[in-house]
Amino acid sequence: MKHLLLKLEPLIWLLFGQGILLGTVLLTPWVLVVGLAIPLGIVPADALSYERAYLLGSHIIGRVILLGLIALPLWKGAHHMRHTFIDFGGAERDALVAPLLYLLAALGSLLAVVAVVRI
Repeated sequence: MKHLLLKLEPLIWLLFGQGILLGTVLLTPWVLVVGLAIPLGIVPADALSYERAYLLGSHIIGRVILLGLIALPLWKGAHHMRHTFIDFGGAERDALVAPLLYLLAALGSLLAVVAVVRI
């Protein structure tokens, strides 16, 4: 299992890095808009209406962005949890924990694909 994890490590780091990128570039401004700009009246409340959100999510580019916003942070979280587990003395059980965490991220990504396709 350790050998497989070492072979997949570049792919896992790519997904992890993209999860950080999306979390920083897209999710932070979204939280600022929803949490501050709309309540303060800077952005009109209908900017995030169902119709507008559906139109964005039903377009192919919007679907790709939604998929990235859902799936990539799952990989980031799985990688962070793996290394937190290792830091707290779980290095000898990493061969069991890492596949479990990455399997959960993969299942969440698969569910995200299904959800985005069904929009």
